[in-house]
Amino acid sequence: MATQQHSRNPFEMGVEQLVDVFQSLGRPRADRREATAPPVLEIRRIEARDLWEALRRGLGDLGAYRSDILFVGLIYPVAGLVLARAAYGHDLLPMVFPLASGFAIIGPVAAMGLYEISRRREAGLPVRWSDAFGIVRSPGFGAVVRLSLILVGLFLLWLAAAYQIYISTLGPEPPASVAAFTHDVLYTPAGWAMIAIGMGVGFLFALAAFMISVVSFPLLLDHDVGVRAAIRTSVRMVAANPWPMALWGLVIVGGLLLGSAPALVGLILVVPLLGHATWHLYRRSVSVS
Repeated sequence: MATQQHSRNPFEMGVEQLVDVFQSLGRPRADRREATAPPVLEIRRIEARDLWEALRRGLGDLGAYRSDILFVGLIYPVAGLVLARAAYGHDLLPMVFPLASGFAIIGPVAAMGLYEISRRREAGLPVRWSDAFGIVRSPGFGAVVRLSLILVGLFLLWLAAAYQIYISTLGPEPPASVAAFTHDVLYTPAGWAMIAIGMGVGFLFALAAFMISVVSFPLLLDHDVGVRAAIRTSVRMVAANPWPMALWGLVIVGGLLLGSAPALVGLILVVPLLGHATWHLYRRSVSVS
């Protein structure tokens, strides 16, 4: 007697995904090793072709596991709606650009699940959507949390600095409307000063976040070396490869700018690609033995 096949509805599929997530939190990481002597970290010299290779492999990860798009896609469209509401409210209008650009500072935190997916695929391990949450079982998860708090602190400092720049130039009164604010920013000396000072200060914050986090998060996911060693390794890697890393920074900025319109929807694709590629960049630029 033939059995009837049952088609799962979206609710059932969603429940199964949530069950997978909670079950994955309790499973030990398949490749976790007992801690022995601290690993030896060596910085490799890289070139522009290493960046393109990292992007190519990241694109391969993205194509192989498209479900991770959903993982990131739940975050950024919501952020776009928040920014749109802030612009509509006028009072927070001057903070829309600082909030949007500040995502670059905390982006590595949001990409942790993507690093884990790339790590598992590289190791030949089975990969499911719920494995993105496997970071909680990584040897350096405590250090990951501490480093995440450092980046969140930088993000908040940037917002405070951006608000102070607005107060000192176009403020302190909130804009009367979006049109009035746009006119003041683009067609007045005070608006030009705000743009120039804001871009200069924002660059310093972005550079600091980039240097301390570009490979430190993937490293901590891979090995429990501690926050200081991870940050030191990341800074050393950038210092040893200034031109390739400057190009990588431009790739990140260009990707985020293209993905930010409209309403950050394009980041549903851009952020997973950059996240996966960052894992492969770490593997090509840092030798752990």
